[in-house]
Amino acid sequence: GFALFEKKRNQLKPTPEAHLYHASVMRLISQVRETAQDAAAIANNQLGNIVVASQPTFVDTFLLDAIRSFHETHPDVGIRVLDVGMRELLRTLDKQYCDVALGITLEAGNYSAQVRKLARCEARCIMHRDHPLAKEKKISKDMLHNEDFIDLMPDSPLRKRVDEVIQTESKDRRTVVEMGTMRGACALVDRGVGVAIVDPFAELLLAGTSVVSKRLVPRIEWDLVFLTPDGVPVSQVSESMFTEIQLQVARLKGMGILEE
Repeated sequence: GFALFEKKRNQLKPTPEAHLYHASVMRLISQVRETAQDAAAIANNQLGNIVVASQPTFVDTFLLDAIRSFHETHPDVGIRVLDVGMRELLRTLDKQYCDVALGITLEAGNYSAQVRKLARCEARCIMHRDHPLAKEKKISKDMLHNEDFIDLMPDSPLRKRVDEVIQTESKDRRTVVEMGTMRGACALVDRGVGVAIVDPFAELLLAGTSVVSKRLVPRIEWDLVFLTPDGVPVSQVSESMFTEIQLQVARLKGMGILEE
C-alpha cells in the first residue's frame, strides 16, 4: 500500500501517489460511463459492428443502396462486407464468420443457417441491341442454337442450371468466354461478343449500355434469401440490416426485376 495523505503544519495534503491514484480512478470512472453509454447505444441499435457476406452480384447492385440507408440511420455501426461465391458464403455461415448473408437457393442444399425468403428470381437472357434476338419478346432454348455464349464459371450455381436446361437440349451452344462476375459478362455482351444468361439483378448494370434483357422459356427460377448463422440469436443491428434489404427488394419488385 501507500499513503494517500501526509500531515504538514496541521494540514493533510495528498501525496504524489494520491494524485496518481486519483487520476487513475477518474479514468476508470470515465471508462465505466463510456461502457454504460455503449451498452445503451447497442440496446438502442446505434453501436456495434456487422459483417455481411454476399455474392458479388448483390454487392454490385442493390446491397450498396441498403448499406447506404443503413449507415445513414446507424452512423456508429461498423460494416464489413465479404464479397464471396456461394460455396464460400455457405462455409462463412457455417463457421459463423458473418452476422448476416445474402444467398440463393440454386444448389444450396441444406443451409446451416436460419433462412428468410426475400423474393423469387427469374433468369434473363441478355444480348446486344443489334443482335437478331433483340427483337424477340421472349427467348426460347431453340433460339439459342449456334449462339456464342458468355458464361459464368463452371462452379456457379446459375451456370450449372443453365447447362442442365439448355446444354442438353442445344448441343450447338458454344461457350466463347467464361467470366467470374456478372458485371464482366454484361460488359462483354455490350461489346457484342455474344449472349449471356444472367440473374435479374444484372438489369441494374445495363443503364447506359447497348444491352437488352429478355425473359427465357422455359423459366429458370430460384429464391433470394436472407441468412443468419444457425443457433445464434439475431442482434437488433442485424434485424435493422434485414429491414433495409427488405426495402430495397420491395423497390426491385416494383420495378419488375424481382417477384414475390
